[in-house]
Amino acid sequence: MIKPLLIALSLCGSLAYAEGGIVTAGPLTSLDKLESFQSVKNAATPRRSIAIQQWQTSNGAKVLFVAANELPMVDVRVLFNAGSARDGEKYGLASLVSRMLDEGTPTRSTDQIASAFENLGASFNAASYRDMFIVDLRVLSENKYLEPALDVFSDVIAHPSFPEEPFNRTFDGAQMGQQQRQQSPSAQASILFYQHLYGKHPYAHPSNGTPESLKTISIDDLKAFHQRYFVAQNATIAIVGNIDTQVAKALSEKISTNLPQGTPAEPLPSGITLDKAQHKHLAFPSQQTHIMIGQATLRRDDPDYEALYVGNEIFGGGGFGSILMKELREKRGLTYGVYSSLSPMQVEGPFTISLSTRNDQTQDALALIRTNLQNFLRDGVSDAQVQEAKDNILGSFPLSTASNGSILAYLGSMGFYNLPLDYLDSFNERINKVTAAQIKTAFRQHVNPNKMLTVTVGQGVTVVKK
Repeated sequence: MIKPLLIALSLCGSLAYAEGGIVTAGPLTSLDKLESFQSVKNAATPRRSIAIQQWQTSNGAKVLFVAANELPMVDVRVLFNAGSARDGEKYGLASLVSRMLDEGTPTRSTDQIASAFENLGASFNAASYRDMFIVDLRVLSENKYLEPALDVFSDVIAHPSFPEEPFNRTFDGAQMGQQQRQQSPSAQASILFYQHLYGKHPYAHPSNGTPESLKTISIDDLKAFHQRYFVAQNATIAIVGNIDTQVAKALSEKISTNLPQGTPAEPLPSGITLDKAQHKHLAFPSQQTHIMIGQATLRRDDPDYEALYVGNEIFGGGGFGSILMKELREKRGLTYGVYSSLSPMQVEGPFTISLSTRNDQTQDALALIRTNLQNFLRDGVSDAQVQEAKDNILGSFPLSTASNGSILAYLGSMGFYNLPLDYLDSFNERINKVTAAQIKTAFRQHVNPNKMLTVTVGQGVTVVKK
């Protein structure tokens, strides 16, 4: 079941299209959804009652907590405004920090950290995306496991030593990843897309860096990045689990007080809008051409989000029932799958259409996408299409809060993007209020076919001059 993950990803925003992250392309937007939720909406899983508490720690970290007593577990996520948008000219810096975070502290070696988590049955993970840096802990809620796991977790976050030997090993692994991405047409399409869409904006460079940029990064750079951004004033702590509020407050205080108070990261510059349509092509020895079309259009706090979300479900986000899938796959067999997606971020994230097609069908696919987008913007959608999209979205939404991990993702993103605490409770109401007229207005305001970037990676493509 894909849709619950999508709602969480859509909330997270920055996770989409983050190289090396969870999502790398549009197909996950409705990966092989075999039937409409219209047929199963009456059997949807009841949504859990989620009482969200929020507070600040003594040195300024934001905390969101949900007590969940169904499992004897505690999930903790610490988010820093320290994604690859903060790399500066050292592209890939945040990514290297995420890989090195648990490689040692002044009091614990790499092996000691790994053994401590393993002996406690705890799991640890760190990852960076364009907007955010995420550090996760999952452990049993019983105090004899929770307390020592939290000690190690707090030490790793606050006091990484970035030792030389693991750094060299991590660097070699990062360079191997660069070689793999150079051999992947879909990865090259994504890199090219962000590069030309965002130009000099911090979102433009690959989150994993480039072979050249990685060579400029030193251990001192990792230490300086950590010192600047891993501070309480730049942190959001999300907690879900089988503990009460008092324990959650003590837990969050322990994490926060290990960090310097610091200051929040500076606001990112506004996204850059293209003045006119552009087409960038990379010749690549593959049997298929990978296509990405889109423009920077949506902030996570934009009031048009719900209208665009429902509209995108109709246009290209709703699997086999979407307009793009019917027109390009079912009617003409031009592709196995074509998808549109919204990736709202701190500043304008992209609206993207993505697919792959046989090299000799590329021009037909491009022409058909443009025609369908123009028709969609001109004609809008019917009330019946809107209702079906709502049924699909709302029918799957209860499943998106069925696990502690999915709730944790919501809490972290709500705190990071400063969304209201009633976001989950009011989601159904906001979606139900969306009308066909609102969708048409929102898409015409945010999507302009005459200012979109087209990227093709493959063989035999003629670039049309605009």
